[in-house]
Amino acid sequence: MYSDEGVVNQGLRAVGLGSFARAWLGDFTWSLSAIGLIGAWLMTGLCMVFFLSEVQKIDPDLYDAARVDGAGAVREFFAVTLPGLRNEIGVCLTFTVIAALRAFDLIFVLTKGGPGEATAVPGLEIYRRAFEKGQVGSASAIAVLLTAIIFAVTYAITRAARER
Repeated sequence: MYSDEGVVNQGLRAVGLGSFARAWLGDFTWSLSAIGLIGAWLMTGLCMVFFLSEVQKIDPDLYDAARVDGAGAVREFFAVTLPGLRNEIGVCLTFTVIAALRAFDLIFVLTKGGPGEATAVPGLEIYRRAFEKGQVGSASAIAVLLTAIIFAVTYAITRAARER
């Protein structure tokens, strides 16, 4: 997908944007963003299941009331659908942020932290210190710190999703 002759570069060339084609995973600037796009794609299915199940629970009378009040499709979305999905947005945001913060496998398989250190993330640093350098103590310290950060971010997201 991201290779020189991959789908992304072929698509860019097909629409006349060949100057933007690059080795996405080998580019210092774009490699982390390219991996982030893959990670977001991985979470899309789970979040879509959450959203679809919650949209079906929204009372249709709320949409009728919004239409009677003169709301169009966009206003219906912001006044009825989005508030109805508030909890699921919080859950999906929590899952996505946790997956991004603990990312290791995707980065290890695709770039092993490269080019240079452009895609070095805490999970990869924990692996390197524990299994390549034998510094288990510092790897454990980073893992505990990463866990604390994940807890703090999860708490903040949960609190923001609960507030009205």
